[in-house]
Amino acid sequence: MNILKILDTLSDDALFTKSLSRNENLSQLSSFGKRTAAAAIPLGLGAFLSGNAKAETKKVETAETLAFKKDALTDALQLALILEYLEDEYYAMGLAAGTLIPTADRVVFQQIAKHEKAHVAFLKAALTSLGVTPGAKPTFDFTANGAFSPMTNYQQFLILAQAFEDTGVRAYKGQAGNVMGNKAILQAALQIHSVEARHASQVRRMRMNKGWIELNNGGSMPAATDPVYAGEQVTTQAGFNTATAFGAEAGSASFDEILTGAQATAIATLFID
Repeated sequence: MNILKILDTLSDDALFTKSLSRNENLSQLSSFGKRTAAAAIPLGLGAFLSGNAKAETKKVETAETLAFKKDALTDALQLALILEYLEDEYYAMGLAAGTLIPTADRVVFQQIAKHEKAHVAFLKAALTSLGVTPGAKPTFDFTANGAFSPMTNYQQFLILAQAFEDTGVRAYKGQAGNVMGNKAILQAALQIHSVEARHASQVRRMRMNKGWIELNNGGSMPAATDPVYAGEQVTTQAGFNTATAFGAEAGSASFDEILTGAQATAIATLFID
């Protein structure tokens, strides 16, 4: 079975509601726990998908429910578009800033810039296909009102590149639930997410940092970027404390945390004039 179909089935609370009425021992699980328990037991998952899920009649959704889902989807895409606008503009300005980027590094940022431009084009097309007007590109202030000087200081350019890429990776994860209802967009979002992660790792390596995030310091990052890494120090996942087995740094690095829409918007707003 296609993994997207499995995810979609597991996202439907009706499946678990009806199943739980026949399995009283699961009645106290939260919705998260229900999904985790089902996914953790392959035989149980198979039974759900081949039995109860197929027996479910097609749920009739109200116009209000459909509108809510569309709003959540389009809001997620608009947020992603703002973040991609930001990255696209940032790299374009950096590449145009004379000798800011050393010759040896230019090829990296030229390639990343092409990726960001492609992401912008996709998101605008996706919104248009949903009958929604894509948001206009904001006017960006990459100095964050004088806090940075990335277009004259290459080390600061790298710092903000890392912060923007790390923000994008966390933000895409945070919006996964809002795009799950549209299979094509979900698949494309996952494809963009992995590319953003590759960008983040590449830039971190260029700064002589590890390719992953440990705890919440981002790796030699200034305090002004703290919101990008808020919560990354978490080591407990689904009840398992990874720090106990691997130590706090390795435990926290084993799982990346999400950024909510509000958190991602707040970070982007810092660089919007």
